[in-house]
Amino acid sequence: MQSTKISYHILAIVIVIIWGTTFVSTKMLILAGLTPAVIFTIRFIVAYLLILTISHKKMWCDTLKDEIAMAGLGITGGSLYFLAENMALEYTTATNTSLIVCSCPLFASLLCSWLAGQHLNKIQWLGTGVAFFGMVAVVLNGRFVLNLNPYGDMLAFIACICWAFYSLLTQKVGHKYSSKFITRKVFAYGVLTILPYFFFRPEEIPTDLGIFLDATVWGNLAFLSVIASFTCYLLWTVCIHRLGTIEATNYVYINPIATIVAASLVLDEVITIWFALGSALILLGLWLSNKK
Repeated sequence: MQSTKISYHILAIVIVIIWGTTFVSTKMLILAGLTPAVIFTIRFIVAYLLILTISHKKMWCDTLKDEIAMAGLGITGGSLYFLAENMALEYTTATNTSLIVCSCPLFASLLCSWLAGQHLNKIQWLGTGVAFFGMVAVVLNGRFVLNLNPYGDMLAFIACICWAFYSLLTQKVGHKYSSKFITRKVFAYGVLTILPYFFFRPEEIPTDLGIFLDATVWGNLAFLSVIASFTCYLLWTVCIHRLGTIEATNYVYINPIATIVAASLVLDEVITIWFALGSALILLGLWLSNKK
């Protein structure tokens, strides 16, 4: 059983690394002319159609309360999370957004402690704190400049809290429904709740469909839809169920490491000694936080 649990830890790390690279893919699609809302909608529609092929026998939850919880998953892990995160980038710096959003494990631990009765011991709290400061060092990457913008920073904080609640809700419903069913509901409600956005911003709907013939565009959309959404969301639900909210969500601290490495390879961004120091702190913190 110990070796099986280790495999889920490894799986969680791989998922977070993949999610870390999605920022680069999304950036390339934005440069190609697509808006973040359109990118999110396409990736979730494709992911929903894919998961529908393996999860279609049971369409509704057993109770209305559970169906509402599934809608909450679609909002906190889909539409509201992505809208808040992407809109935050319009009002505040990418550094501020990354710092706040990647603080999610800290708030997930607090929520689990307050609402689910999952209390961490002193070593685990220390590990969470060390990993948090490591994440700060990685995101800043030697550039200690923070420009506070209350509106943008609040949007980033909303995204952070959304993912914390998403992880907590996933664990709650994970004991009653299969991972495939839960993930399908996330995609469905994610798409349904993003559609009103286009009523207020119809100009974002692409009219030149020729853009999707570009290899860079459809290649990145395929990666975001098939790998980062369909595959990773499905497997993340399994990790939450097997490891618990706190242990699985702590791996989100690895996210900026993957982002910076991918950005350095694709976008030629510079890596400094602070990146190495922060990465070491993150790994130390994760080791401590997973100690029993």
